Amino acid sequence: MSPMKFRLLAAAAPAILGATALAGLPGTGNAKDTASVTAIPASATAIPRATGYFAQQSTLPFHAPDFTKIRDEDYRSALEQGMKIYLAEVEAIANDPAPASFENTLVAMQKSGRMFMRAYAPFGQMTSANTNDTLDAIDKDMSPKIAALKDAIYLNDKLFQRVKAVYDNRAAMSMTGEDAMLLETTYADFVHAGALLDAKHKEDLKAINTTIAGLETEFSQKLTEATAAKAPIFDSAEELAGLPKAEIDAAAKLATEMGNPGKYALALINTTQQPQLISLTNRATRQKLFEASVNRTSGGGEYDLTGTLAQLAELRAKKAALLSQPNYAAFAMYAGMVKDPAKAISFMEDFVPAVAATQVREGRMLEDMAASEGQNIKLEPWDWAYYAEKVRKARYDIDDATVKPYFDVWKSLEDGVFFAANKFYGINFKRRTDLPTYHPDMRVYTVYDKDGSEMALFYFDPFARPNKQGGAWMGNFVEQSYLLDEKPVVYNTLNIAPPAPGEPALATADDVTTMFHEFGHALHGIFAAQKYPGLSGTNTARDFVEFPSQFNENFAFLPEILNNYAKHYRTGEPIPAELVQKIEAAGKFNQSLSFGELLASALLDMKWHDLTPGAKLNAGNFEKEALGTIALDTRLIPPRYRSPYFRHIWSGGYSAGYYSYIWTEMLAHDAWDWVVKNGGPTRANGEHVRATFLGQGHTKDYADMYRDYAGRDPQIAPMLEARGLSGE
Repeated sequence: MSPMKFRLLAAAAPAILGATALAGLPGTGNAKDTASVTAIPASATAIPRATGYFAQQSTLPFHAPDFTKIRDEDYRSALEQGMKIYLAEVEAIANDPAPASFENTLVAMQKSGRMFMRAYAPFGQMTSANTNDTLDAIDKDMSPKIAALKDAIYLNDKLFQRVKAVYDNRAAMSMTGEDAMLLETTYADFVHAGALLDAKHKEDLKAINTTIAGLETEFSQKLTEATAAKAPIFDSAEELAGLPKAEIDAAAKLATEMGNPGKYALALINTTQQPQLISLTNRATRQKLFEASVNRTSGGGEYDLTGTLAQLAELRAKKAALLSQPNYAAFAMYAGMVKDPAKAISFMEDFVPAVAATQVREGRMLEDMAASEGQNIKLEPWDWAYYAEKVRKARYDIDDATVKPYFDVWKSLEDGVFFAANKFYGINFKRRTDLPTYHPDMRVYTVYDKDGSEMALFYFDPFARPNKQGGAWMGNFVEQSYLLDEKPVVYNTLNIAPPAPGEPALATADDVTTMFHEFGHALHGIFAAQKYPGLSGTNTARDFVEFPSQFNENFAFLPEILNNYAKHYRTGEPIPAELVQKIEAAGKFNQSLSFGELLASALLDMKWHDLTPGAKLNAGNFEKEALGTIALDTRLIPPRYRSPYFRHIWSGGYSAGYYSYIWTEMLAHDAWDWVVKNGGPTRANGEHVRATFLGQGHTKDYADMYRDYAGRDPQIAPMLEARGLSGE
């Protein structure tokens, strides 16, 4: 998943799985302390003096955060100080007596907020990947204050008038393409944030934003807690028949940690479907696990989030109306590659007939499989993955137990992900052990460009743990910027099942694909080559930012890449070609579930954000009615996320944006089709990718960037073929 950005005046911060309730803070990277001195008028109000660890940039290489010197409680003071300094810097720009110019207004804003971002970048990652009660309390307290910070900047009329003065004079100015994009996006962001409202409506908007920020943080924190607390408990190991011994042992350990010694607990992941549903032979156990998943934050009790999400939906509709937008979807999509909600919906609905037909066909196939085993049952949601896996094994004779021994996590990273990046882009990686991390399971690497120069740091945090949000994501500890003389410090975070003590760390084929996916985001940040942090790397629209990551998935199973890393962890034997063929063929099977649940979630997201203000919502009834309008079998194949645990849209920055996964998958398949038809994954094509869409940040219009790459607009046919939905 992409980085969560809080784009204010400069760059953005961490990426969080969908995750952060701090919907993306503005960042400036960790600029040198002299970087913005000349941007602040001498007559300005004094800038508060910073104290503490974050007062100065880190002395580590690339200015990476020194986690050995940061205490959890330090973040509160640093964020509070950082906000005060940020606001003082902004006030100085707004009150500059000199006439507004691009340099003293737009560039000055890009240089502001350095201390704030130095603290916010690691804080955002910590609250998502390694949180605790102290961090959660700070997060809950700070999120409405950060929302107020955004409003204090974007609703500062003096500042906006200076931006507007430069914008109105743009035709007479000499600017680079990146300068022009910075001006266009900054002006649009101010207008989008309410800069054109009158004083009363600005105050109304501030109140709404503060409330929304608090609710988003509450949603995220409660969902993380609920996902851990609602792990279903089983009395005996026999109920877990079908799981490997290591997973049963892990279930026993988890139950003990939850206060149920002698019993067994299955940890939930963030999606509706749970990975154990594939293997569990006891149908009652499957049902219990599935129901624990779908009911984790509904049905009453301390973890019920249905009321919270209803409030969020109502407030977002009210906010959109205040800003003269027909609904929140139209409001949220203003800066995307696709700006019209109707276009996004139409694009997705084009897939529905093929997926619906596949659901009927594959459903019959699964019922036949159950009947062949003497199980004359009515197929239920907790049965689908189980019998689909049986059909998969019967047709392709593969399962995770067969595949995982070939995918050692660290070998997959270093000899697979890094190897592919070297072959296609010419970059190299060297592990370093001198830089501290926030968890001992992590590794850090220096990234070297093709000429041997240092270009970035890369942090990798692969394993699931109870205090980590589900899913996978990328982010920046330091944002690239030529203006600020900063190189990128990037991280990837995953949730691969951790190995049992003394056992190797092994991944599924899906885990490996996710590794390549997230590293596509990392490359987007690593190859950033922009002057302004606000346009750097992954500071792009949701429906573009997932394109480089999905494009990078294509390398995972290329023979020349696969043969370098997919080797049996005991014997060293390469993965058999016939097994790879089965994995690839199996990848087109069960689109009913894999694509159907994604499509349903994306359409459900749009339904939630097509509301007009004033409706009193019952979340359960609304979801039922909304799903009833989607011509898919959402009873048997529920959305990937049901509304009460749909973190992406309620606290992860994907509101009216979940469609972007499908849109960018279309871009990625079409882009890879171009590679195949133009000589394959050669170094020359790697240079073309880097020069067109992967290294451009947001310095150009997204459609223009794609045309620079492919010479035309994207086409849907390659995705239909890749998904096995083309009918061929």
